[in-house]
Amino acid sequence: MVLGMNQKEAAPRTVAILVSTGSIGTQTLDLIARYPNDYVVEALTAASRVDLLAEQARRFKPRFVAIADPGKHNELKAALADLPIEVGAGPQSLIDAAERPTDFVMASIIGAAGLAPTLAAVRRGGAVGLANKECLVCAGALFNAEVRKYKATLLPVDSEHNAIFQVFDFKSSETIEKLILTASGGPFRSKTLAEMKTATPAEAVAHPNWSMGAKISIDSATMMNKGLELIEAYHLFDIPEERIDILVHPQSIIHSMVSYVDGSVLAQLGTPDMRTPIAYALAWPTRIVTPTLRLDLAQVGKLTFEAPDIERFPSLRLAREALRKGGSAPTILNAANEVGVSKFLENKIGFLDIVAIVEETMTQLPLKAPANLDDVISIDREARTTAHRVAGRFAK
Repeated sequence: MVLGMNQKEAAPRTVAILVSTGSIGTQTLDLIARYPNDYVVEALTAASRVDLLAEQARRFKPRFVAIADPGKHNELKAALADLPIEVGAGPQSLIDAAERPTDFVMASIIGAAGLAPTLAAVRRGGAVGLANKECLVCAGALFNAEVRKYKATLLPVDSEHNAIFQVFDFKSSETIEKLILTASGGPFRSKTLAEMKTATPAEAVAHPNWSMGAKISIDSATMMNKGLELIEAYHLFDIPEERIDILVHPQSIIHSMVSYVDGSVLAQLGTPDMRTPIAYALAWPTRIVTPTLRLDLAQVGKLTFEAPDIERFPSLRLAREALRKGGSAPTILNAANEVGVSKFLENKIGFLDIVAIVEETMTQLPLKAPANLDDVISIDREARTTAHRVAGRFAK
């Protein structure tokens, strides 16, 4: 279990957002703007979007802003030259932002690039809203050890893990029989393999329920996101892999469930809007009002469920294999998937090639046991190099 209990209660709560220009970051700021007396923005960061970051800085007046792309440093400084805001650039600046004195850090950097900044936030011992799957997928054991060591509070922001967090009895975890992660099934839930083979990036990012970034939208289409979430749930809640189920629920109303030994199944329900789990993490241990559309079950009419099709969505099998193998296997899985998704979005490979690249990369690399973050980064780099080479065979 990776949860501390040192969340400060006093308002206003100081907040740092890594990255504020992405989907999670912009929605976090949308909520903060509704509570100007309760939250103070200390730091904002972006990967490369100077225009939006500067706009956010002018509105929320943070003390520190950072851009990961060092080539954008001068542009950002010029955009904020008339404001008393410290400006940083380069990968280290994201770590600097995470280390600022805040009550809450929203860790929403996509991919393995979020490992070091999120770990820096954990080592401060405060509350961290975890919207980066890769921290636990790539470095789960190491990450959990640091959470325990520094008594940090880890608050899951993914809707599925946030749902479990809300109905998980941490004081009596031995009474929990299994976790049930729900999945929408993505845009290709009812498509044949032949139809998926010819799918375009535009079709793959068109999620039927959620508004998300391109990378996570593709992961939803391959259902790799659910495989990554399974690994993340294993590390978050200390439940064995064989006791974590995945259930396709096309309406995305039940966000996940916890099954107890007495036969009770507790679920968290809500309309598909990421501002609900973001608000829960931002305000924890209290709750705040959100502008999300309220759930009307009579209007929804019915909720349906089905087992995932492993033949059409082999990423689920690969994720379970990676978790069982342990060591570097999940890191390789994640890195190869990021490469495959990138190649597909660039229209260089077909949709089904994404998971094929992941599987072949996993078979080519020996398993290792990472001892520290440098080992994880090295494994990630090697896996990406291999995945790029493998992807060359699938090029259109």
